[in-house]
Amino acid sequence: MADRIEVLGRETSVSSSTNKVLRNTYALLGMTMIPTVIGAMIGVSLDFSWLFATSPIIALIGIMATVYGMSWLVAKNSNNASGVWLLFGFTFMMGLLLGPILQAALSFSNGAQLVGLAAGGTAASFLTLAAIATNTQRDFSNMSKFLTVGFVVVLLAIVANLFFKIPALSLTISAVVVLLMAGFILYEINQIVRGGERNYVMATLNIYISLHNLFTHLLHLLMALMGRDD
Repeated sequence: MADRIEVLGRETSVSSSTNKVLRNTYALLGMTMIPTVIGAMIGVSLDFSWLFATSPIIALIGIMATVYGMSWLVAKNSNNASGVWLLFGFTFMMGLLLGPILQAALSFSNGAQLVGLAAGGTAASFLTLAAIATNTQRDFSNMSKFLTVGFVVVLLAIVANLFFKIPALSLTISAVVVLLMAGFILYEINQIVRGGERNYVMATLNIYISLHNLFTHLLHLLMALMGRDD
């Protein structure tokens, strides 16, 4: 009997800890939207054309290095208060990087509608995936290798398309990224629920990056399929 009580106590403790990480992650994720929106508003007013004017490859490498550098700093400080502030700085920068695609979207006559649809679609996808990952008994840990391989393949395809500039390939990449990011969100939230991720700063960082990519590529698809110039 004592052993059963002890096991039950451990399970209750783990469940309480998991729920706390999940609540903190959702709360921090909501707060990151503030610097993201501020960064996006500033990004829309800036001219990013010079970044890709000389060498798109170098520009892409520079952006990726900055993104991964900031992500590394957040990860290194994820166990102290600095990690939260660095995360806010990271999300502000990611908001700035939304500038070019938002400028392109808003150049359409129905641009505001496209941005709203992309934001709504991203939010709806997140809520649906979060509900599935939270309530299912299934363990999605086995998705890790598949998602990693998929991400590497997509990254290589993006680099290749900088040379070939094939519109159909660009749309295919965006469609694959949308599905891939949905998989990452499902996996990341399920990891929290099953106790595989105990640090809410890192959990927020991972989910945020997936949401950012999901929104960006969903907007790209909507621009291609529904954008109107009149």
